[in-house]
Amino acid sequence: MIDIPKKTTERAILVALHTKELTKDLVKEHLTELEELALTAGATTILKVTQDKFSADPAFYIGKGKAEELAAMAEENEIDIVISDDDLSPVQVRNLENLIKRKIVDRSGLILDIFASRAKSKEAKTQVELAQLQYMLPRLTRAWTHLSKQFGGIGTKGPGETQIETDRRIIRTRISLLKDKLLKIESVRQTQSHNRKDFIRISLVGYTNAGKSTLFNILTKAEVFAEDKLFATLDSTTRSVDFGKNDKLLISDTVGFIRKLPAHLVASFKSTLNEVKDADIILHVIDLSHAYFEDHIKVVAETMKELQCSDKLQLMVFNKVDAVEDKNRIAYVKNKYKDSVIISAERGINITALKDKVNRMIQSSFVEEKINLDIADSKTAAKIHSLAEVLSTKYDDNSVQITYKANKENSAKIKKMVYGT
Repeated sequence: MIDIPKKTTERAILVALHTKELTKDLVKEHLTELEELALTAGATTILKVTQDKFSADPAFYIGKGKAEELAAMAEENEIDIVISDDDLSPVQVRNLENLIKRKIVDRSGLILDIFASRAKSKEAKTQVELAQLQYMLPRLTRAWTHLSKQFGGIGTKGPGETQIETDRRIIRTRISLLKDKLLKIESVRQTQSHNRKDFIRISLVGYTNAGKSTLFNILTKAEVFAEDKLFATLDSTTRSVDFGKNDKLLISDTVGFIRKLPAHLVASFKSTLNEVKDADIILHVIDLSHAYFEDHIKVVAETMKELQCSDKLQLMVFNKVDAVEDKNRIAYVKNKYKDSVIISAERGINITALKDKVNRMIQSSFVEEKINLDIADSKTAAKIHSLAEVLSTKYDDNSVQITYKANKENSAKIKKMVYGT
């Protein structure tokens, strides 16, 4: 894990662009979320600054004039750090640091800092370190302090370039090692997944701080860490649950999603997010009390598309109903999202209705079938075992009858494999 030194509390200015694609209210919401991220990372927001621009300035992000104003604000308010709501290029970071004379961090860097402090398991730490190194590689000239000690001028340019290339090689080698390490972790996960093939698997997904871990705890009677902060948990956790009618259910809690989530972070957490890919049913948990809950729904949908999980069987679970002040919002959700469930995980409201809904989904989505195979066709029999829960096997002289239970998608695959249609 890369250590990122920081004070107990840093004074921060938050900066965002107001472009034609965003309303002022949405920019304000983005900055509010950025303030929550900064607080989670250990920074106190002193000022929020927005700049109206058609697009980001390639050299200074907010433009040189606004950057000079920002420098004066930073000096006057004893600011330690300036945080951008958008990802910055290495050139933008270097120019802003030279002008403002303060540490410059973008949204991705801030999220990585939070992940680094929250990672507990060996897997999460490996995933975060990989994402940090991939983020650092193009920003090497500012990220490694020993490079800033080099002096410019005649006779120094060559060694400096050599040192940077050496550092890049070190990072690339480390990235390669971490990727190999994660491949081994993923192999172990695949073995675990195969061992769980007889179980119906449910996965909780949602925007960060939607209440997934709280819901997970109430459904499983577990004690997973839950806190009213962004990214309270990073590690996926799986437990067996009993919903009354199905005794072979597994439910997994996963890391929360967020807008502008760095692509390399999603890639690094691939093995963890495979819990979502392997799920039979997705419970999409939504914070109904949040003013921009529908924006959060879109962000999660986009992330699910990136993970190639859009076609999964999903149930929308609107959480925190007890915190909703405008009751018209509840009526709106009931009308627009007719197959959803509205709950409060914190207060245990409507949890029975949620369980009943999941049970009905299972009953309507999973089928029992019988297949007759040639007794020598062990390859197809093994494939059926991998795709379904085999309930019974009856042998005859030359054939075997397999009774299995599977979701409709896997059942169709089995029938096509056996009958060719």
